[in-house]
Amino acid sequence: MSQKTYTDITTEEMESLVMEPETVIVDVRDEWEFEEFNIGGLNIPLAEIRDKRPYLLPYDNVIVVCTNGIRSRVAAKDFCRHPELEAKNMYHLKGGILGVDE
Repeated sequence: MSQKTYTDITTEEMESLVMEPETVIVDVRDEWEFEEFNIGGLNIPLAEIRDKRPYLLPYDNVIVVCTNGIRSRVAAKDFCRHPELEAKNMYHLKGGILGVDE
């Protein structure tokens, strides 16, 4: 049985991916962090990703982000384990949003 995996992407790759329809950014930081600074997308804190997985169903491309890439990697791995998300292209912003230029 092959395990679905995510793809690490750079900021530049993310910027071109978000131009495609059916693409969503999922920011897994806490709400206060998202309110302080964000690059858009859905804010689904890491602790809530299991409950809010259905929010991802309308999208084909899911880009998971956080501050430095640690929480988003955990979330991307979790999303890859679930059959209902198997058909999705799962991406992880390597290095997190700290590497994103304003």
